Amino acid sequence: MDLDTEVPKEKINKAIEIIEIAKKSGKIKKGTNEVTKAVERGLAKFVLVAKDVNPREIIMHLPPLCKEKQVPLVPIASKAELGAAAGLGVPTSAVVVIKEGDAKDLIKEFLV
Repeated sequence: MDLDTEVPKEKINKAIEIIEIAKKSGKIKKGTNEVTKAVERGLAKFVLVAKDVNPREIIMHLPPLCKEKQVPLVPIASKAELGAAAGLGVPTSAVVVIKEGDAKDLIKEFLV
């Protein structure tokens, strides 16, 4: 999925729920560098990227990388929303699920 793709609100809510559940029962990593490393190493299960990252070059490599590694990528409207979902007190540009934990079935449902 590319960064300009319009994602339906219910899909975004489900993606945020996946991050929140994986944070509690599995493992997530935050930030563009951590996400990039996880995808390159084949550890990534699910990626969320904020659309309001500036400059955009910081995250432009993630959609083609995720596509190549067959990792689902979901664009989220804001860094603040993504940071909150990841349990951070600050905004973040990207989040990756490394271990799904209890979110495994939700990720499968999301991909259907």
